[in-house]
Amino acid sequence: MKKFLIVGLGNIGAKYDNTRHNIGFKILDALAKEHDVNFETDKLGDVTSFRFKGRTFVLLKPSTYMNLSGKAVKYWMDKEKIAVENILVITDDLNIDFGTLRIKAKGSDGGHNGLKDIQEKLNTSKYPRFRFGVGADYSKGRQVDFVLSEWTKEEESQLIERIPVSCKAIVSFGTAGLSNTMNTFNGK
Repeated sequence: MKKFLIVGLGNIGAKYDNTRHNIGFKILDALAKEHDVNFETDKLGDVTSFRFKGRTFVLLKPSTYMNLSGKAVKYWMDKEKIAVENILVITDDLNIDFGTLRIKAKGSDGGHNGLKDIQEKLNTSKYPRFRFGVGADYSKGRQVDFVLSEWTKEEESQLIERIPVSCKAIVSFGTAGLSNTMNTFNGK
């Protein structure tokens, strides 16, 4: 049975729930609901899993805060015996237009502290990542305020359509493979 670790990056606490930085948590919540499973608090995060088409998807929302996500990723990767190529890390990206998806096999951290910590703890930048575009509608020097602020009403209405597409991309990653998923969903 093939296993996949799907990591949604975000920050714990109600004040972060509806922020751009927590898109990873938001997508995993939707995916868990879609597959009728519930998260339970466990070591270094909230975790659940489901089986689909002979695959097991382990969903992780680290409780280590965004900038220390690597510790949780490494722990669950080792605990569940999941190979680095079967990990998918979901994060927000300021350099991509709002709602646009970009899935890659590897890459730089792009200045994202969560990805930077994962790269450091895994000792590689060669792990699949799923970047959800949040746009760059902020004044110079205000990017932290922007990613930690809540979605606009217009963005929220568009998330209703973008989040289910994101869930389909995750399932595709596990069932159709990385290459097919990138061809189908990138830029969508």
